[in-house]
Amino acid sequence: MKNKTIAVWITLLAGPLGLHRLYLYKRFDGLSWLQLITTLIGTSGVLRARDIGLDDHMSWLLIPWVGLSAAAAALTAIVYGLMDTEKWNTRFNPALAKDDSAGESSWLTIGGVVIALLLGATALLSSLAFSFQRYFEYQAEETPVAAVLVGPKKSAG
Repeated sequence: MKNKTIAVWITLLAGPLGLHRLYLYKRFDGLSWLQLITTLIGTSGVLRARDIGLDDHMSWLLIPWVGLSAAAAALTAIVYGLMDTEKWNTRFNPALAKDDSAGESSWLTIGGVVIALLLGATALLSSLAFSFQRYFEYQAEETPVAAVLVGPKKSAG
């Protein structure tokens, strides 16, 4: 029996590692591996930025992956939490009746959905803001200030 509330909270807390799929499907499938790999890639970017500094170009390419993985896990938790009882039991508890209490939502389920919405939006927007900030700082470093203020040089002729 797969409980919807437990699935929402596992997805919220351990979703970036793909552990919610282990609970629901009793196996570590391709999507679990994909989420685990993106989390590890992003974490390696965070560690690299901590060791080398934020001026490292590879770190600002890797860091957003952990935020995207967290946002994907939060979105999955929201989908699970808002799933209808009959649909939940049909998909995850086929041996039980369609209106069994395992697929019902409680206040803990809704609380998990609300927290998932807050954390997911924060993770996604933070990842995008960080990567765009680093990208535009990199572009600004490549363009000399004098060329922007004066304009292109005219050839003598």
